Amino acid sequence: MLPVSHADSADFVATAALPTALHRLRDETLDTANLAGYNLYLTAGAHGLRVGVADVRRNKFVVLEDYAPEPATSLAGQLQALASHHDLVGRPGWNRVRLAVQNRNFTLLPAPLFRDGDEAAYLRLHHQLDPQHEVVRRFLHPNREVVSVFSIEKALAEWFERTYPQQKLLHQTSALLEGVVHQSERQGPPRLFLSVGPHELTIAVVREKRPLFCNVFNFSTPEDFIYYVILVMQELGLNPDDDPVAVYGDLMHDSELFSVLRKYIRNVRFGNRPYDLSYSYRLNDVFEYRYFELYSLHLCE
Repeated sequence: MLPVSHADSADFVATAALPTALHRLRDETLDTANLAGYNLYLTAGAHGLRVGVADVRRNKFVVLEDYAPEPATSLAGQLQALASHHDLVGRPGWNRVRLAVQNRNFTLLPAPLFRDGDEAAYLRLHHQLDPQHEVVRRFLHPNREVVSVFSIEKALAEWFERTYPQQKLLHQTSALLEGVVHQSERQGPPRLFLSVGPHELTIAVVREKRPLFCNVFNFSTPEDFIYYVILVMQELGLNPDDDPVAVYGDLMHDSELFSVLRKYIRNVRFGNRPYDLSYSYRLNDVFEYRYFELYSLHLCE
């Protein structure tokens, strides 16, 4: 097989088909000629690609788009293919841009213990980095005294940092943490939040607007799913009969996963979109508990 040159790769991306859209919701007030008045938010992972746009002045989400994953194509390839056909993604001039990646290759450290330059060493404790295809990035949570260290596809990081210099990459768990801390009470009992993706469960626990726990678990059956939920609750001294659990992500009210949650957790409910933000009426076509991490990127400085 002949090697593929960079020019050949660019030609391939330019001719690749637009990823399949599951949702394309836009408010008619969106002014594509004035991108400086908007923030662009992107997520990439096993769920596919998701795009959000927020009006800065009105603090309001005016775009939500969801594209099905292409398992045979890298995340970088999927995003570049989308950008080559899209009227917003890949364009310069935004007020702010954030891209969150979804994977299990991350760690959270107290900010006072973090040392600049040791990112790969921190991650090596549970993930063997492939330098040919991966790079390590970090994200500091302002006012949380927490640093997130994570790996990302090398090609994806290079595309983003070339297209949007001075903007920020972060991990999906950082968006989730900022969102659930924002939703939690300043004085109150610990609260457990679940975010459900394709065969992945992210669990976060917050008390008095401080994160206590965050991890991502792979599951293949409803039994695996509920096992991890109960295990975390037991380890943190939470009671399935009393303590509240909020659910976000890609599941339905009549799904087997939600049924098993209701069987073992007494006080379980679907979560709401982040408070203190506005949302176009166009977004009412999707359940409020979906796309929580995408919305929460608006809270990530």
